[in-house]
Amino acid sequence: MTARGASVPDDLEGDHALLVRAVRQAGEIARRYFEAGAKSWHKNPDDPVTEADIAIDSLLRERLCADRPDYGWLSEETEDDLSRLERRRVWIVDPIDGTRAFIAGRAEFTICAGLVEDGRPILAAVLNPITGELFEAAKDGGARCNGERLAVSDGVALEEARLLTSRRALERRPGFDALPRARFRFIHSIAYRMVLVARDRFDATISLARKSDWDIAAAELIVAESGGRAAAPDGAPLRYNRRSTEHAGVIAAGPRLLGEILGRL
Repeated sequence: MTARGASVPDDLEGDHALLVRAVRQAGEIARRYFEAGAKSWHKNPDDPVTEADIAIDSLLRERLCADRPDYGWLSEETEDDLSRLERRRVWIVDPIDGTRAFIAGRAEFTICAGLVEDGRPILAAVLNPITGELFEAAKDGGARCNGERLAVSDGVALEEARLLTSRRALERRPGFDALPRARFRFIHSIAYRMVLVARDRFDATISLARKSDWDIAAAELIVAESGGRAAAPDGAPLRYNRRSTEHAGVIAAGPRLLGEILGRL
């Protein structure tokens, strides 16, 4: 057992403790840059990055890979040399998911790190360093936020659901033009949206924009271990650490509500 009652299978105890410790340390870096301001630039058009992203990426790689040299590494801010494809276990990291929110001074970004085995996540940590919410999960061990067990909601119809998505993008799709009592909100960090569904703050999140492994791998495990499901927009299961890291999008919700959303799509 780890701190605050998190249940972790025995063979993952050490990895789980290492992961949570490293993500907490990364959170300290993020807070300092968030308060003082961070230099930013664009890696590609409409693709911002900050010096905080780079500093967090370096810390997490040093902490996680030094103690686990046999594990692979995949991060948004590290050049991918594909050596990870030869490893059964791979750390998958997004130093800051929601960089636009970070730059704008909004506490709607997260640090995401997970451990994937044979293409599926087995450990996860997602931290909002400003609100102090630490979401964590281990395969078959449940999901928690600051020690509190998580459980998704799955008893509401889509027409009345609390949705974390772009209303404009969603209502352009046939079948989504009649949600009279649904409540919409948008947050830049897809990982934060997903774990807020796991925490029952919202009923579903829907993103029909392309995502990468590092955006969703950790958060998917947290959703699954809270009783929910995440899938691609066509209903296909999510797989990680493939040659291509791209996904067509992601939907996360309770099983029944996810089925209704996929049916409309």
